[in-house]
This record gives sequence, structure tokens and C-alpha cells, in this order.
Amino acid sequence: MSADLFEPFQLGDLTLTNRMVMAPMTRNRADENGVVLPMMVTYYQQRASAGLIVTESAPVSPEGVGYPFTPGIYTDAQAASWLRVTDAVHSAGGHVFVQLQHCGRISHPSLLPNNAAPVGPSALRPTGQAVTYTGMQDFVTPRALDTREIPGIVAQFQRGAEMAKRAGFDGMEVHGANGYIIDQFLRDGSNRRTDAYGGSVQNRMRLLNEILDAVCAVWPARRVGVRLSPENSFNSMSDSDPQAHFGYFTEQLSPRGLAYMHVLEGDMMTKAGALDYRALRSRFAGPYIANNGYDLVRAQTAVRSGAADLVAFGIPFLANPDLVRRYRENLPLNATDPSTFYGGGAAGYTDYPLYRGEETWA
Repeated sequence: MSADLFEPFQLGDLTLTNRMVMAPMTRNRADENGVVLPMMVTYYQQRASAGLIVTESAPVSPEGVGYPFTPGIYTDAQAASWLRVTDAVHSAGGHVFVQLQHCGRISHPSLLPNNAAPVGPSALRPTGQAVTYTGMQDFVTPRALDTREIPGIVAQFQRGAEMAKRAGFDGMEVHGANGYIIDQFLRDGSNRRTDAYGGSVQNRMRLLNEILDAVCAVWPARRVGVRLSPENSFNSMSDSDPQAHFGYFTEQLSPRGLAYMHVLEGDMMTKAGALDYRALRSRFAGPYIANNGYDLVRAQTAVRSGAADLVAFGIPFLANPDLVRRYRENLPLNATDPSTFYGGGAAGYTDYPLYRGEETWA
């Protein structure tokens, strides 16, 4: 008997009402101290019909911040503000995981304490520009982390996990994707180290393994997910053999008993991809969340065929707080306004309407 996108799913000890996941999406609407604002509470509560919400990335330290107005998970005030989100989602019958992030080299001195240089596995400057409080600025060459500093990064993720518990989350996702610090270590295009954290696939995975060990000392593994993006070129990322390398990473993750592995399939910019994701999925014994450009038909096909256990949707959830109902009943979707994706107020954030029968959106 094949599965269905709208049927419940047992995620560890959590029973999700459906297999639709709201993907993590940075919206830049916290305050300058990384504290969640009231409109963010409304935003997440509106979308609580998702089987699972994974929040936007939450930096685990001041040194891990890479964008303006992002909500952190490293101070008491931040944790208290996230508690309002988790309470609201739970009151609406939903489940919510927080995504823990350290941006690494994808930052700018103006965003960091004492105008420090961003850090990364190697001193390789990404192409492009950083988003700062004063506009776009060229990325700078990051400072390569000293081996002795890496335990401090691991400790920041562990403290973020502790804060996430205090904030009432159902679990947490380790952000190992999209060109941020864990991904920078995993992929050989950004990791040129010659110590225990570089070179072989075993060494390049060491940081992720140490972070997972640390956060799983706070949370049971069944409440910890991980996100990967084998082919994503966003943030100047590349890898010489993603099929082999991420096949290895997946095999190593499998025995951990994690809540899930969440994979951005292909490139987020082009939606194209060359990897055999069925083969990658087959190497992971736990739940697999597929992501990147899925619509209803493609998602149902993936779930019914066993290619994915759950499917994460980004922009469709952004513009349609009632996306579960709209997909289930084949209702039209709201049009999106890309000009309001990042920063601003309620416009394009909490004002997308629920379906009432009168919409004529394309």
C-alpha cells in the first residue's frame, strides 16, 4: 500500500498530521538583537497545519550571524521570544523544529563582534556580496579556523540545542547545507585543510559528527534532524564528487537514529541536479525529507513511490498559510511577491489570505 502526502506520519515519537513540511526560509524580520518579533509569532502560527515546521535559520552565536535581522538562539531573550512561537504553533496543533546555523565565511565584518573577519575551514573568499545593515558589500576573505578553535564552534551548537529546549521546540535541525559552516567543511571546494578536519571524506565530516554528538547529548537523536545540499552552488559551493562523498556522509549518518535527513536536491538557483537521489536515500535508514521546487504532483509521486517520506515546501508555504488545505482540495494558490521575501513588515509576510473561495490568484 503506497503512502499519501496527507496521511499522518510517525516521526520518532512525534505523530505528524501529514507529510508536508514547511521548509526553513530566512525572512529577516527579527530585531537587531536577534529577538523574535510578534509578527513572527503570527507568521508561524498561521502555517501550523504543516505536519512539521522547520524554522528559518537561527545563528548559534554572535560570530555565526551572516545576515541582518535574523533570529538567534544564543541569548536568554532570544530563547524567551522563540517560546512565544512554539506556544503559538502548539496551540494550533502543529509541531516545530528550530534550524541551528553558523554562517561561517558567508558573513561580513560589519555583522560580527568587533568587526572581526568571518571564519571558515580555509581562507577562500566566496564570490558575490554579503547582505549587511548598510546594503550589499563584497565578501571578504575568511580567517581559517585554527584546529584548537573548532571545539568552540561545536560548543556553540550545543548551547543552541540547550536554548532550543528552553524555547519549547519539539526538536532541532542541524544546518549542514547551503554553503554555511558545516557545508563548508563537508565539501572539498571550500575545505582545503590538511589537519584532522580536511582532506579525506572522514576528516571533512568530522565537524558535523562532533556537532551531532554534542547536540544529541542534549536532545535524543530521534528529535534531531540534519539538512544537506550535495549539489547546491549557492554561496560559491562546489564538490568534486558529490555522489560518492554524500553517499559516504549518508551512510555514516544512518546508524545514528536521527529524526530525519533533509536534502535539498539539486541546485536551489536552477532546480537542476545530476545526482541519483534515490540511491542517496537508500543509504539512509531513517525518514527522508525531499526539498527543492516540489509541487503537489511531484510531491505525491515522491511519497507514493517511496522516494521520500516527507516533502518540504518553501515558497508555496510562504504565500499560502493554508497550503495543506489548498493542496488537499486542489484549490488555487496565492501569487507570491518576491519584493517582500526579505525584511520589512507584515506585507508579504502575515497578510497572505486564507482560501475563502473568492481568490483569483494564479
